[in-house]
Amino acid sequence: MGGTFDPIHHGHLMAAEEARWQFDLDEVVFVPTGQPWMKSERRVSPPEDRYLMVVIATSSNPRFMVSRLEIERDGPTYTVDTLRAIAAERGDVDLFFITGADAMLEILQWKDPDDALALAHFIAATRPGTSVVRKRSSCFQNVGKVGSPAGMSAPNSHVHESWIGSAMERPRP
Repeated sequence: MGGTFDPIHHGHLMAAEEARWQFDLDEVVFVPTGQPWMKSERRVSPPEDRYLMVVIATSSNPRFMVSRLEIERDGPTYTVDTLRAIAAERGDVDLFFITGADAMLEILQWKDPDDALALAHFIAATRPGTSVVRKRSSCFQNVGKVGSPAGMSAPNSHVHESWIGSAMERPRP
């Protein structure tokens, strides 16, 4: 499961567990972005801080692991490079990449999107009340390992990291 995780929240954990269950995954590896190239216009917490938040948040689930792969990479981090590294490390296994539907809708802006889609089965977790199927572009047809990203409705958590960040930045009485 890739993401900035700034901060990680219950919605991320619920989506990961739901994907593990729906797609019969052995484990979910959380990969916090190192230097997220698509978020260069906004302030992001230091990579090590975000990594440690994810370690703490996932520690109670034995099926959740956390990777330092992107945290330790210099420069901007790209999903396709991460998928290539994991595929090389793990050998002949089916990789699944869990991300938010909002990020999935921007995949054509990613570095080497066709390669990324060919390296893993993509799972687009939708927030309550949204649908990746309604929004997705026809560009997803007949690409990647599964033809198009699988949509997965995440359990209703009503939480989004931008809401948390906004709340944290507001002055308190």
